[in-house]
Amino acid sequence: MKITDHIKNANGKTLFSLEVVPPQKGIGIEDLYTNIDPLMEFKPPFIDVTTSREEYIYIDKGNGLMERRITRMRPGTLGICAAIQHKYNVDTVPHLLCGGFTKEETEYLLVDCMYLGIDNVMALRGDAMKGHQYFEPTPGGHASAMDLVHQINDLGRGKYLHNQDEECDELNKFCIGVAGYPEKHMEAPSMNYDLKWLKEKVDAGADYIVTQMFFDNKKYIEFVTKAREMGITVPIIPGIKPIATKRHLKLLPQVFKIDLPEELINEVEAAKNNEAVKQIGIEWSIAQCKELLDFGVPVLHFYSMGKSDNIKKVAGELF
Repeated sequence: MKITDHIKNANGKTLFSLEVVPPQKGIGIEDLYTNIDPLMEFKPPFIDVTTSREEYIYIDKGNGLMERRITRMRPGTLGICAAIQHKYNVDTVPHLLCGGFTKEETEYLLVDCMYLGIDNVMALRGDAMKGHQYFEPTPGGHASAMDLVHQINDLGRGKYLHNQDEECDELNKFCIGVAGYPEKHMEAPSMNYDLKWLKEKVDAGADYIVTQMFFDNKKYIEFVTKAREMGITVPIIPGIKPIATKRHLKLLPQVFKIDLPEELINEVEAAKNNEAVKQIGIEWSIAQCKELLDFGVPVLHFYSMGKSDNIKKVAGELF
């Protein structure tokens, strides 16, 4: 079922969903199940599975020589989606990236999604390759998420890259999610500029938006308000991440280019250990989510990042 249909069928009730990260290659899927199992009591109608782009590794060849090779440390997004659907009977949302994938590879992935009965995909440009300052399109790939949205919609109508003549059943159309940034994308010169591009992604065929994590609800509410004023009418799902360690004070702003509220920073800095930090993060997320429920968000979408114990405690107070 499409995400938009799940939201419609909920009749105004806020849904619970989560995002998981594939294990590194060579590691079994059981650890992932251990992460998901405790959260199934909250009946998530869908689970997102991230995709990682390629990266460089360096192999010691001896005599002081190093060989640089390209690899993917976390492959298998589509296989994990199929396994999760089979085990839990929930919809899955594979993330599709521009970075690291050609248009042909994207088409193959989408065809496989059709075979597997996957109705939803998340269309993302992706980050710059590790070690690179700026994003560079993969040769033969897309430069932006908007271009990716166009390809996904075309394929859903039977317009393949090298065969544009046949039309398929419109039921093959994917439900497409795209990313939104309550504190603007790090490359955008202003919030209005960022929202203009977000509207273009929606106009190109995106069906819903999932936001980057945030810790100040005012930023999300202002983001939604401005988006609506610009004519963006699709559901805007907030992304939630409970802070869990003191290291997150530096790591989260560095990786995701977000701000943390001074009150939260002060509480974390005063904590005696990471166990105390985790409890602070749980309590902050509970309060944050209760306010978002009052605001009427369609879904609370949790970034699990391989851990579920704190999310379970948050969700247990909400659902």
